[in-house]
Amino acid sequence: MAPESFNSNDNAPNLPYDDGFLDSLSLLNSEKAVKEVIEQPLVEGIEDNLVEFSEAMRTVGKVLRRAAEGKASAQAEASEWKRKYELEREKNTQLENKVLASVEPYHNLEPYHTRTEKKIENPAQYLEPMHETNEQPQIFCGKNGIYSHEVLWDKEQKSYSNARSKLIRKASFKLHWSCKGEKNDQHKHDVVSFEKGNITTAERSSKQICLKWESPPQTVLILTKPNSISVKVICAEMVRWLREKKLNIYMEPRVRTELLAESCYYNFVQTWKDGDGVLLLHEKVDLVVTLGGDGTVLWAASLFKGPVPPIVPFSLGSLGFMSPFHSEQYKECLKSLLQGPISITLRHRLQCHVIREAAKNEYETEEPILVLNEVTIDRGISSFLTNLECYCDGSFVTCVQGDGLILSTTSGSTAYSLAAGGSMVHPQVPGILFTPICPHSLSFRPLILPEHVTLRIQVPFNSRGHAWASFDGKDRKQLAPGDALVCSMSVWPVPTACRGDSTNDFLHSIHEGLHWNLRKTQSFDGPRES
Repeated sequence: MAPESFNSNDNAPNLPYDDGFLDSLSLLNSEKAVKEVIEQPLVEGIEDNLVEFSEAMRTVGKVLRRAAEGKASAQAEASEWKRKYELEREKNTQLENKVLASVEPYHNLEPYHTRTEKKIENPAQYLEPMHETNEQPQIFCGKNGIYSHEVLWDKEQKSYSNARSKLIRKASFKLHWSCKGEKNDQHKHDVVSFEKGNITTAERSSKQICLKWESPPQTVLILTKPNSISVKVICAEMVRWLREKKLNIYMEPRVRTELLAESCYYNFVQTWKDGDGVLLLHEKVDLVVTLGGDGTVLWAASLFKGPVPPIVPFSLGSLGFMSPFHSEQYKECLKSLLQGPISITLRHRLQCHVIREAAKNEYETEEPILVLNEVTIDRGISSFLTNLECYCDGSFVTCVQGDGLILSTTSGSTAYSLAAGGSMVHPQVPGILFTPICPHSLSFRPLILPEHVTLRIQVPFNSRGHAWASFDGKDRKQLAPGDALVCSMSVWPVPTACRGDSTNDFLHSIHEGLHWNLRKTQSFDGPRES
């Protein structure tokens, strides 16, 4: 903006002002005029509302003054940014000319098909400009965020674009899951695709997971809810139907004994005798069928310490957050699932280790426990509040004082964690829910942590009592002062078959199981807007 001269009176010198200053001065003069009017002596007998009007005019004057000051400040800041932009652009142009000068010998080389056969006495003369200096071109970045390599090219400079692209190039890269120093690569996967250094999301989290059989399934494991007459009836019918499909059938020793007590026809059902047989189930079983509720699904997951075959859960319990199939339609469902493809939900599990205070190092832990819903640390029968020190990847998180703490998977977000005030999370969202139980601080709110972290819950030595840890409601263990519980995400998820897809099943379960946001529709009686 070109400076202008303004004469306040004939005797005043000429001073440079911009339009913003003139606007500010006019506003200030307006304020002065208003002030002169409202500061005149009040005439006797003036009404009270005229006093209120004068106060309002004073407020208007203050607002006008602040607006004028703000506009002047903004214009001054804009002028400063414009000056910096011009300076940065000049630096960019100088650097670009320097780069182009370094590649000029290559640009002036004759095309190969037009050269004559002649001996080049000094081949280095074509490469010498590239070795004048070992310094890399600097990349300047000003406060305005303009980088030196981001230069707009004129039309005349398009012929140098190829040479410029050879000098300035983004590095390509890959991102992997970190194994934290482990020697194996069992959970090392590419999680992004890359092109010229630009990160894009992987298909892993953007599409519904689908399972296709490369060969027809041959073996089915059936797990049932105990002490239920309706479950026994449906189980017997299902075993007969699967036998007609020429499938091998595995069942628990208890269930096989009950079937044989009714009829020797079920002698073909296979089972296992000891714990070693359970460890080898994943090598024999192609598909797992559960008859019961969510507790039966938890029991099925606990049988597999490593890879888990796809689980088809039929609902015969009171709640069915993980059991979308109806037992009355088991023939149609199983026929479709045996043919495939199957939409599945990968439900993550937590791997938990108890480290005793007497352990010499972190590797002297008890046998790891896998949980599908949650691990709970509470005060048990003690009358004292729990005192738990929590760490995330070695960083201190907080000290829990209250009834306890819940570390939940997203599949368990609709279980104990929800009752304690945690959020409902889609089961395929990879994360760990950190939910306190009746905390002694009202500001203690639940957290959702990423899947790759390792949580350590320590019972301090000055704790007034012991703590107790339970895993999916079972295997309760006492934690004395000095003991710790370490939890991380297991590399072996639990795949459960979907009736529709993972999102549809999840929303259907919270609507039907929890009656989520269920209320009567607002009545239309009463006045309406015209």
